Amino acid sequence: MSNIVLKTENLSKYFYDPVKFQVLKEINMSIDHGEFVSIVGKSGCGKSTLLYLLSTMDTDYEGKLYIHEQLVTGKSDPEFAKIRNENIGFVFQFHYLLNEYSVLKNVMLPGLKLGKFSTEEVEHNAMEHLRTLDMQEQALKMPNQLSGGQKQRVAIARALINNPLIIMGDEPTGNLDKKNSDMVFDIFQQLTLDFNQTLLIVTHDLDFANRTNRIITMEDGMII
Repeated sequence: MSNIVLKTENLSKYFYDPVKFQVLKEINMSIDHGEFVSIVGKSGCGKSTLLYLLSTMDTDYEGKLYIHEQLVTGKSDPEFAKIRNENIGFVFQFHYLLNEYSVLKNVMLPGLKLGKFSTEEVEHNAMEHLRTLDMQEQALKMPNQLSGGQKQRVAIARALINNPLIIMGDEPTGNLDKKNSDMVFDIFQQLTLDFNQTLLIVTHDLDFANRTNRIITMEDGMII
């Protein structure tokens, strides 16, 4: 198996509102296993659109997308759902925790949905991830009892629960102050160094980007 986790060939995307407009222009890129990569560029350059294509949440594009050397372009919705669940962890600008569930249950949910392990095993794994992120003491709390930085740590634990090939983040520090942004960066770096986790993060925070292994800069729908 090669070291490439994610690869695109001539990935292009059009919007049709109200006229045909090309948002992404023949993107060719690859991400290696264990890399911590950031995507930067001015607002509207297409970086979030690209992330949604790479994550298979948007499947309407031209070109090819490979995940772990498997061509995933053109698969059915159930196949895409399975690929996402098994291979990709997400961390967004907003944590999207469910307020009716405890921290532990929030982390467990994608694992329960995947159905690969028993409830007991998923719970054990969830606690291990919370421990890695120093959040084990908060496991039985509800999300509304946590600070913004703590909620984002829980969101990261949730992204890790299915041992994804790659974690993708869309402005994961966008709602956080400097101290909490640094904390999230340190967690991501720890995941890369200690667990060889692959990370692809869209960010407008150049301080954050400059500390990653590699920066992909976008302008007008292209990688420059």
